[in-house]
Amino acid sequence: MQLNIKALYGCKLAAQDGDIGHAKDFYFDDKSWVIRYLVVNTGSWLKERLVLLSPHAFGKWDEPGSTLHINLRKAQIEKSPPIASHAPVSRQYELEYYRYYGWPAYWNGDAMWGAGSFPMVMHPPAAEMDRDYRRHHHRADKHLRSAKAVKGYAVHATDGAIGHVNGFLIDDRSWAISELVVDAGSWISCKEVRIPPERVDRISYEDSTVFVNLTKADIERTVNMGVAKASAGDRAAKSLAG
Repeated sequence: MQLNIKALYGCKLAAQDGDIGHAKDFYFDDKSWVIRYLVVNTGSWLKERLVLLSPHAFGKWDEPGSTLHINLRKAQIEKSPPIASHAPVSRQYELEYYRYYGWPAYWNGDAMWGAGSFPMVMHPPAAEMDRDYRRHHHRADKHLRSAKAVKGYAVHATDGAIGHVNGFLIDDRSWAISELVVDAGSWISCKEVRIPPERVDRISYEDSTVFVNLTKADIERTVNMGVAKASAGDRAAKSLAG
């Protein structure tokens, strides 16, 4: 199922033994375009403490109740490696985090989540985790970015500006970003266009701009094809109903 990240901001987070707060932000990998962590606003439960949750811990999404269930107990979360609110997420921190929970690291392997296409709760051998810790201990991972920070970035096609980032669509199994939702303004008939991440050429964080390897004509043609498919589907549905 596709989720709009805007629906997740502020949603309630329910651990196995009680509520732990609300979803504040998401960190995504801007190379693989996968959500790696949820940033938790813990309210009065853990004051002045930034808590990160990996999709490994995500359970069922309850849309009517606007609640994401977390397959952890509160004590597990409370004892997880702390991270300062002002510090970036370093690879050293991630190593400590993954060792604490005993999950396989997403950077070990060729798949989206290392060993597979989905975040799996499996325990890698201790010797493998120790080797990984020694190998990556001093590395910094500069690819983790705040989804909230990127919202509002300008989006440029190869021949000019096309709008700004308004959100992301996410697959709720792999937690991969499937499309960027772009507010296109008035240059195109529809107000909103969707760009797959593979068409993103680069992100300039200095200029707050996302550059895509498409022309305006490419985008307009894709939008028109989508409208045509939707219209054909409506006609087919009416024909069957008739």
